[in-house]
Amino acid sequence: MPPKTKPEAHLQEVTNRVVSLPAVVLVHRKAFSTGYSFSQLPFLAQLQIWDDIWKQTGSYWVRLQAFFFLEQYVRKTEYHQLIWKTSLSWQEDVNDWSLCDALAKVNTKVLETHTADVYQQLTKWNNSNNLWKRRQSVVSLLYFSRTKKAYLPSEKIKALIHPLLTDPEYYVQKVVGWALRELHTVYPADALPFLKKHIKQIHSIAFTIAMEKMTAEEKEILKSLRKK
Repeated sequence: MPPKTKPEAHLQEVTNRVVSLPAVVLVHRKAFSTGYSFSQLPFLAQLQIWDDIWKQTGSYWVRLQAFFFLEQYVRKTEYHQLIWKTSLSWQEDVNDWSLCDALAKVNTKVLETHTADVYQQLTKWNNSNNLWKRRQSVVSLLYFSRTKKAYLPSEKIKALIHPLLTDPEYYVQKVVGWALRELHTVYPADALPFLKKHIKQIHSIAFTIAMEKMTAEEKEILKSLRKK
């Protein structure tokens, strides 16, 4: 047999590391932190390796290791453009909510520094036939708002939430509720009128999540409106 090429060797190294680990994200994160044979290479060289690994494998746990790499470097804004380009490519392979939301964690940080480019792409995903792209278009807006240093104007956020209020997909409705909850955290004075205006359109799944951090009085107002 011919010798393995370098990309195949890198994939094998990562696969060997994660294959015997329990299905616990914290355990896999710790495994990543111990480093690989290529972990001391410059950022660009590592990025190419992880990009190759992501595209060669269909394994969720191997891809999660690749995400940990992006997560590690997203703190450095000078790498944001390359991280965004990579995340954009990886989104094409996403087929579950966990990796979708993992990429959103880096997307939402790049949104702060490359706002126009990222928001334009989120707008395109918002109209996609792919449910994971529609989910990404909303979850990247605020992610967990406490992790962000800057926010889009509320109108831009609501502009992407509104088209998905009646989306038929469960995993989209979950994130619509998430985004509405975080919108209320950041812009409570804008979120409540929006919820009242569209009270009949909001899916029950999204409605329940949207109210999670509200006061008892706010919840009662919205529930009363919904009953009417």
